[in-house]
Amino acid sequence: MASGKEHQKDRGRDQRPGILAVMQSTLAAAFGVQSEEARQRDFQHGRPLPYIIAGTIFTVLFILVLVLIVRVVLRSAGV
Repeated sequence: MASGKEHQKDRGRDQRPGILAVMQSTLAAAFGVQSEEARQRDFQHGRPLPYIIAGTIFTVLFILVLVLIVRVVLRSAGV
């Protein structure tokens, strides 16, 4: 029979990842540093749609930041 802590730990594994976990996984995947434990959690208990949305938002924001940086640098260089 599992103790209370083990039961809570098992129950936590069965729940879907929350918004914070999705954001952390998306950022970790973008930098290529996600742990095996987080990857397993995402694939076993997560639905793909939140990760697709988070990845799309991150990619768009990343591109916009790069465009902004390039514009600032070009403007400061007088081009």
